[in-house]
Amino acid sequence: MDKHFPSQTLESLKLEPGIRERHLENINGLRVHILESGFETPNRPALLLLHGFPDLAYCWRKVMLPLAAAGYHVIAPDQRGYGRTTGWDGRYDGDVASFRNHNYARDAIGITMALGHREVACVVGHDFGAAVATYCALARPDYFRSLILMSPFGGVPALPFGTDGKLPEQPSQAQQLAALNPPRKESYAYFSTQSANDDMLHAKQGLADFLRAYFFLKSADYPGNHPHPLASASATELAKLPTYYIMELNETMATTVAPLMPTKEQVANERWLLASDLEVYASEYDRTGFQGALNWYRCNTDGTNRAELELFAGRTIDVPACFIAGEADWGIYRQPGALEAMQTKACAHMGEPHIIQGAGHWVQQERPKETSERMLAFLKTVFASGAK
Repeated sequence: MDKHFPSQTLESLKLEPGIRERHLENINGLRVHILESGFETPNRPALLLLHGFPDLAYCWRKVMLPLAAAGYHVIAPDQRGYGRTTGWDGRYDGDVASFRNHNYARDAIGITMALGHREVACVVGHDFGAAVATYCALARPDYFRSLILMSPFGGVPALPFGTDGKLPEQPSQAQQLAALNPPRKESYAYFSTQSANDDMLHAKQGLADFLRAYFFLKSADYPGNHPHPLASASATELAKLPTYYIMELNETMATTVAPLMPTKEQVANERWLLASDLEVYASEYDRTGFQGALNWYRCNTDGTNRAELELFAGRTIDVPACFIAGEADWGIYRQPGALEAMQTKACAHMGEPHIIQGAGHWVQQERPKETSERMLAFLKTVFASGAK
């Protein structure tokens, strides 16, 4: 089971007035830790904010109050495998299938129903949380009425059609990447290995410095981030992505980011992730480890998440949808063609993407004012009179 226990007493997070933390019991087998704002007034429309890796509900702290001020009940859970939510199986050889997208979507419905909501006005997903949010919108468009993504969704995978079951054999992506010079590997594949948890948790540079470098490298503060579309999904093109996405074959994530640790001056100038914020992340992961979080990646690499998505083959996301990302976020182009497919095929009602200057991958933390403004502008178009 998870390394921490429901009875463990933890120091409360330091949050702005108007944001509270608490636990919800018996949610799909979990004791779920949530942050919420706009809870003072009953019957507000719900916004459900789903974080990514290696984030926590804490990553939404800067946008929660503006959203609540607009009339919404804003709910941000520590997702299964993360933070102060307990009840998940954090073993490498444990119940890995419980970390599939379908189960995260069940968690999402359970959380909001427990809080008295018969629908969610908007589900918002960042990083892996975007995969969960899209699954929610695909599976229950009657319940999740709109969608905001902060990582692209290229559409439901297609099933072979008209092939009579005869498919050409071709090398796997892992084989193609490994054949490059120097040989490479996809970070999802690395996160799925048994050693990944210990590599990061016991990084030579220390856990806090590992997290500092990981957050820095994917932010707009890192001067080397100049994202651009890739010509194809070939191994040669994928190798143009940063090494935190397409890693060198024999490196760990800790050794990948270590040489690019921000300088003391860069750390001093970094205003979006303060030392006190980093301490929250470091203390939480020091207590829980990463394995629960990494088990979602294993459901991707072993085909579980794809298999469940194939049930929706030929379907689009039909609720109103919006895409928001930072201009320095390489994640926009990680899956070649996904951004364009999201606008033209995957989502039936999505406008032009909103790319925010001065932000990287952690857009809601790096540029919270602009992000919350974009979110509220979209919600106003969906719910013409604003929050009810």
